[in-house]
Amino acid sequence: MENYYEGIGRRKESTARVRIMNGSGKFIVNEKPIEQYFTRLGDVEAILTTLKTTGENQGNLDITVLVKGGGVSGQTSAVQLGLARALLKMNPEYRTVLRKWDLLTRDARIKERKKPGLKRARKAPTYTKR
Repeated sequence: MENYYEGIGRRKESTARVRIMNGSGKFIVNEKPIEQYFTRLGDVEAILTTLKTTGENQGNLDITVLVKGGGVSGQTSAVQLGLARALLKMNPEYRTVLRKWDLLTRDARIKERKKPGLKRARKAPTYTKR
């Protein structure tokens, strides 16, 4: 069994399990290359900022991610948090840098529940006088 560092990231309804191990620089998300999984413009860059801030060389690390649930934006943020937490386990000295870039904070915002008598969480039906 290979030695790896694991970090769990969550955002909205998404959960990402990120594993970092020494290797040849492969970044695999749900058994696909990262560019193939996250096709939206800027998502891959957002995830890789975590590696750039720590100065960790992506070329000598293999990163595998298992991400479930939610949409594209939630999954992107979940992977970003999971990667930051895994890097922190790998090297605890990264804490100050990751904190400075706000990469260790879990975004707790979730969808608000629907209330009875309303169309959505806060949208009320149109008022009619007659």
